[in-house]
This record gives sequence, C-alpha cells and structure tokens, in this order.
Amino acid sequence: MEETKTIHFELLGSFSCREARDGEKKNRAGRKAMSFLQYMIVNHTRNISSEELIRQFWAEQSNDPANALKNMVFKVRGMLKEMFPDQENLLVTLPGCYAWNPAVRLELDSEQFEQNCLALRKHSGELYLEKLLVSIALYKGDFLSGNDSDWAISLRRYYQTLYLDLCKMTLPLLQKQERWTEVISICEQAGMVDLSGDTFIVYQMQALISMGHPERAVQVYRSFRELLWQEFEIGPAEQVEQIYMLAESMCKNNGYGQDILKLVAEGGLDGSRAFFCTFSVFQSIVALEKRHLSRTGEKSSLAIVSLGNKVTPTTDARRLERILLEGLRTGDPVARLDAGSYILMLTGATVENARMVMDRLDRTFHKIYSHSKACISFRVSPLEPDRTEERGNIGLDK
Repeated sequence: MEETKTIHFELLGSFSCREARDGEKKNRAGRKAMSFLQYMIVNHTRNISSEELIRQFWAEQSNDPANALKNMVFKVRGMLKEMFPDQENLLVTLPGCYAWNPAVRLELDSEQFEQNCLALRKHSGELYLEKLLVSIALYKGDFLSGNDSDWAISLRRYYQTLYLDLCKMTLPLLQKQERWTEVISICEQAGMVDLSGDTFIVYQMQALISMGHPERAVQVYRSFRELLWQEFEIGPAEQVEQIYMLAESMCKNNGYGQDILKLVAEGGLDGSRAFFCTFSVFQSIVALEKRHLSRTGEKSSLAIVSLGNKVTPTTDARRLERILLEGLRTGDPVARLDAGSYILMLTGATVENARMVMDRLDRTFHKIYSHSKACISFRVSPLEPDRTEERGNIGLDK
C-alpha cells in the first residue's frame, strides 16, 4: 500500500510550505493564481465544484469563466510542480469538481491553531496556561496577510478573533504570576492586530509600572493616544487615562519612597494648560462642582464648542483642541464629545462671562489659523447646584 505523503502549509503570516524546494517558497505567480491555490489549500478536505470556483473567482469580468477556470487549474498545477517536483497530480479533476490527490495529506498551521483553541477547555491550572502560551506562539501573523480577497479577509478576521481572545485569557494569568516580560511581549504583538485594543495597553502599562519603568508606560500611552486620534478620531478609555496619570505622577516624583499624600497633592496636572480628560472623568468633576456650588452659592458654567462642516478633518480638530488647552485657565476640565466638538467647565464663571471666554477663543483660533474654513459655534449653560440626591448629571446632554 502506497504511503500517504504529508505536506505542511503555513498560512498564518507569510504563505509558505516546509516541503517546497528552496527558492520556491515565495512563488512568483500572479495574485489571482496565488489566491486560487490558497483557496484550494484552505478547502483541502472536500471536493470543490467548478460552480463554486467560478462564483468565487469569475463572478464578474469574464466572458468564458469555464475556460478561465481550466486555464487557472493548468497554471496552478504548474506552480505546484515547481514547488514539489517529485509529486505528480497533486490536484485531480473529478466530474464537475476538483480535489487534492488522496495520496497526499495536507496539514495547515491555521487548522492546528484552531484545534488548539477549541481544546483549551479540557485543561486547567498550570497546564491551561501552558497550552494558552503554546497556542499563542502558533499565531505568527495574520491569516494569508498578503491576500486581499473577500474569502481570505473573512477568515483572517475569524483567526484574529481567536488570537485576541487567547491573549485576553492569558494576560491575567501571567499578571497574577508577575511574569511581566511575557505580558509586555503579548501586548505588543496583540496591539499590532487590534490597533484600538484598550485591554492590551492597560496590561502593558501596568507591567511597565510594576517593573519600575513608568516613563516607558507614559511613552506607550502617548503613542496609543496619537494612534487612536489619527486612525479613529477617538480618545483612550478612562482606565487607560487613569493608569497614565499614575505613571506620569511616578515619573515626576520618581515613584519610590514618596509619601502618598505628597504624591496625591503634587502629582497630576500640567500647570500651564487646561485639564484634558475623558468624558467619564469630566462627569465626575462636574458632579463634585455641583455639590460645591450647593454649599457656596457661587456660579459656574458649562460650554459645548463645535466645529462647522467646512473643516479639514483631524487638522482643525487638533487646532481647536490646542486653542482650548492653551486658552483656558489652568485646570479647567475639557473633554472630547466627538471628532469636532468638546465640552468644558468654567469654574466661577457666569453665563455672560463664559460667552466672553468663548468669543475670545473664537477670535484666537481664527487669528492663529487664518486660512481655516472652520466655523466655531458654542452653547453655554449655567451649572445648576446639586439640590437633590442625584449625582453625575452635568446639565448638558452629551
């Protein structure tokens, strides 16, 4: 009986094959031919009908899809012959379909990765963590990273989800054992897959702080915040902001042997700028101010500042943010509502005074950025004292 040959294909990351002849691992075939071969590899366990292949690769822009399919199969067989010169008839033609020669068994790293993920529930304790780490190590990159076909993209998202879930299950276990270097390594790799993943930034910053590197945690935060704004025009989550403030305070106070009361009293804000924070933190600050007003009878105001429609995306928003942070009083809280609007609190300011401040900021913006087409609008409302048991109502809806 003829022995079944096994061929190992690697699909996570760069497409390659262990048994391919040297120099042929990165075949010089066209993108469509390579995608066709990869589709056949991914579906190696079944017979693939001609109709399915035509629908997948020649749904449009082909007057004779049946002949195009035959030509593609001929081309792909030639590619396989270059990769495996000792193998004959790797792809066989059956009535109405194509399949892999049953004398050859294909092993895919993506399938092994998926099987490992599904088998994790069978383990517990130290063995569970060990299996998690082994599974994570199998993920060497996104599934067929060079293939932008729809079928490949959907599978890529599936494997990304499996991988990110693995990382999220692993990190708390490593953190509990204080294996900080491994935590950082996983966070860095997962962060390249999920650019906006707050979870991985949180664990990475916590690990750096625990290792005595708060300055590196601050750098990680700033890079992450810049990325979020450039790619998605959003800010970091509140938990990320809180860890950043801790890391920054440790940097300013060297973080070691400092009296905790002194750290709280001295740490925190840039003394020359308004206080930029998340909306959740802003709500908490305003809630405290409302309680303060109920005791003192003083006045404070809220304002929403927005850009018009005729703006340069991101650029004008950055400009407005700079004007607010540098033009308001030290410590005035400011939070972003969306890509082009902000909410702020002016402590001790009446509505009339608040409008004067807004007019001044508007003039400053157009004086510095005279070529901008932005039309700044604002809405001012008095901050009502807290006379009820309700907390956190800031007087203006988000």
